[in-house]
Amino acid sequence: MDRRKSLQTIILGGAAAGTGLVFNSCKTESGETIDETIATTSEKYFGRTPAELERIEKLNAEQLFNDHEMETIAALSVVILPPKEPHGGPIEAEVPDLVEFMGKDIPEMGPILLGGLMWLDHKSNTEFGTEFKSATLEQKKQICDEICWHDTEKPLSEQPLEIQFFYTMRGLTVTGYYTSKVGIADLGYKGNTPNVWDGVPQDVLDQHGVAYDPEWIAKCVDQSKRNVIAEWDDEGNLLT
Repeated sequence: MDRRKSLQTIILGGAAAGTGLVFNSCKTESGETIDETIATTSEKYFGRTPAELERIEKLNAEQLFNDHEMETIAALSVVILPPKEPHGGPIEAEVPDLVEFMGKDIPEMGPILLGGLMWLDHKSNTEFGTEFKSATLEQKKQICDEICWHDTEKPLSEQPLEIQFFYTMRGLTVTGYYTSKVGIADLGYKGNTPNVWDGVPQDVLDQHGVAYDPEWIAKCVDQSKRNVIAEWDDEGNLLT
């Protein structure tokens, strides 16, 4: 799953609906499922359908934020998630670009982000006489402290715009960072790696009064032959 799909899943939720989509592939205009189309096409499939690729290209060509707003997003993102060595932070993870993309990809998110950015500058100018991106770190934190909590007893959509904005930005920043190359490196995640199996420990075998057949253990637990494909004779005897 790529970053876009990860974020959509987290933001939109809908686990029940998602389950239905997993087991009932989307239908194309021809009536075939997406899976069938992918299986029969000669083009390589890298996790996105042609329609998805076309939509991504279209969204990338659009502009939601101006330069000042992008700089404000960058300034807020490093307050939410301060960078640290050696991997950096939201800027190195290109979180501002991702925030803009998601704001275009999920239309209802755009007004919340734009309105929240306006609120930040208005609040900063009112309190400190400067726009948010130019405020000191302590001033930025003071502003964020006022909007970082929300009433868990009320739907988020019924709460003030600035509360919705910060909640959205916090989710996008943290999720965007930890689904990026630098964020994954920060976690130390190495992905699936081959394991080395040396058989059941001897003390466990002794406990149950069993033992390996020496001939089999020599064939099955020889790490120097771990990449050798097993071969069997016609009578079902293991040869390798």
